[in-house]
Amino acid sequence: MRAMAEVVNGSEGSAALKMKMRLLVWALWLLGLVSSKWVDGFEDLNVTEQHYYDQSYGVSYASKPLLVGLTLINGAAAKGAVCLDGTLPGYHLHRGYGSGANSWLIQLEGGGWCDSIRSCVYRKNTRHGSSTYMERQIQFPGILSNKAEENPDFFNWNRVKLRYCDGASFSGDSQYKAGQLYFRGQRIWLAAMEDLMSKGMRHATQALLSGCSAGGLASILHCDEFRGLFPWTTKVKCLSDGGLFLDTIDVSGRRTLRNMFRGVVWLQGVKKNLPWSCANHLNPTLCFFPQHLIADIKTPLFLLNAAYDMWQIQASLAPPSADPHGHWHACRKNYAHCTLSQIQFFQD
Repeated sequence: MRAMAEVVNGSEGSAALKMKMRLLVWALWLLGLVSSKWVDGFEDLNVTEQHYYDQSYGVSYASKPLLVGLTLINGAAAKGAVCLDGTLPGYHLHRGYGSGANSWLIQLEGGGWCDSIRSCVYRKNTRHGSSTYMERQIQFPGILSNKAEENPDFFNWNRVKLRYCDGASFSGDSQYKAGQLYFRGQRIWLAAMEDLMSKGMRHATQALLSGCSAGGLASILHCDEFRGLFPWTTKVKCLSDGGLFLDTIDVSGRRTLRNMFRGVVWLQGVKKNLPWSCANHLNPTLCFFPQHLIADIKTPLFLLNAAYDMWQIQASLAPPSADPHGHWHACRKNYAHCTLSQIQFFQD
């Protein structure tokens, strides 16, 4: 497994090797990840996002990770760039220094999607749909840490976490007036990038766009767009962590995840913001799946995903709706309990 530093810097030293080992621990831990929060039958992918970092990098609350305050994007409302409930979007920024003063790392927060009016109404009353419910300070662990021993490659970069409050991987542009729902993920993305460029990101000599789960999908969708913000002298690359969602059949022969993504794409007006290289010849829903996008992405892209992604097993490949008799129950909860034929199904 390549280290993240290799993706950005094009070389691999002792610091990168240490990061490589941390990433290996991360990937192995993800194999056993089991979450339990569901909305409309789909698990909130990032309920345990904080624990990804805690387990991967040995971060704990006892180690007192850096706390970074929330910045609301004050000019966003005039651009229609608002969360599901109409509140202002925001991000957390910790400034870089020294050799990292002109290097920027943007992390797009994850947190599932909403594919129906009902699920979006629920979501707008949470931190994934309204800045009213967002923490005013959050921890910066993992690749956001300011500690060289935990984050040797990025500790002194400008590090940003863009909060996720739209429910379509920062890609929608629509509105449901009757329910006062604003599907403005694309506008949030643009407003945030504009705000950060005004705060010095336009001077970046290198920049990395990253994201976890639904944010990892967003980092793929926006990768080339991110590259386009900078002059060609700037080294720009992308990292998708746990964002490689597959368009494949479930255990009943249906396509559970495709059906859900179809709802996201059409409800939230995602179609017009999908990469044209895909949307000009495929159904828009298919273009929300990375497998139909990555071949055409011109910007260097690093994909980090578990060999057995427990969320995809539980919510896409073997969801309860596709297994009414419970044959996959034990396997769904713990891949170690899967039979050989079930493992073969996943591998196929």
